[in-house]
Amino acid sequence: MKHRNNHFAVGYWSLIRRGRPAPDQSDVDPKALKRLLPFVFLLDARHSHFVYRLAGTTLCERYGGELRGRDFLAQWDRDSRKRLSTLLQDALTESKPLCLTSVGTTADCRMIEIETVLMPVTFNGEVPERFLGVAQVLTDATPLLGRAIAFEKLVASNLVREGDCVVPEPVAAPPPPPPPVRRPRASRTSRGAHLKLVVSQARPERQNDEMGFTGNDALATLLAKCDAEQGGRFRN
Repeated sequence: MKHRNNHFAVGYWSLIRRGRPAPDQSDVDPKALKRLLPFVFLLDARHSHFVYRLAGTTLCERYGGELRGRDFLAQWDRDSRKRLSTLLQDALTESKPLCLTSVGTTADCRMIEIETVLMPVTFNGEVPERFLGVAQVLTDATPLLGRAIAFEKLVASNLVREGDCVVPEPVAAPPPPPPPVRRPRASRTSRGAHLKLVVSQARPERQNDEMGFTGNDALATLLAKCDAEQGGRFRN
């Protein structure tokens, strides 16, 4: 895996397994993946069909429309579809994440490189029947401005082994700013009389709360899709 976010996602998947071959979908906490949700998707993988259950807003824009209900393999060229069908089944059977490297091409032949990880999850059972996925662009995404991916070609693939499931350490927080310089106060005798304007607020201004998901449209949209079906949990 090349992209840091994909390393993080697979490491998180490994942590929430808790000794099981694969975690259950109900174990996934959207707050832990809040920065990745625009690139997250969920596939139903039953009966050898791989269908989008939901997808982040950035992915929908990347592929030109709502992905829910669409066949995951439909966006790939013919040779890639044959290989992917086998690879996805192997990942489910072995309960191991699958990492794909691909080239996405627009209708006017502009190309980007994409890395996708698909992590098996169970759904109220013991056998994995869904994939939690994250897709990240590895190259400059400028070719996609105003365009959508017309088709995708598989370049490389591999099952992610246990030693690769490492959660990257978070980036260190920047040092705190220096304390403000306090200017000497002028003597009262040197100042004229003045009035002090006091503004009364009925309520304090509400600040953005990352853990409360305010101000994050992509996250709110994806969570709303989940909430509509299972009352606030990341379940479908």
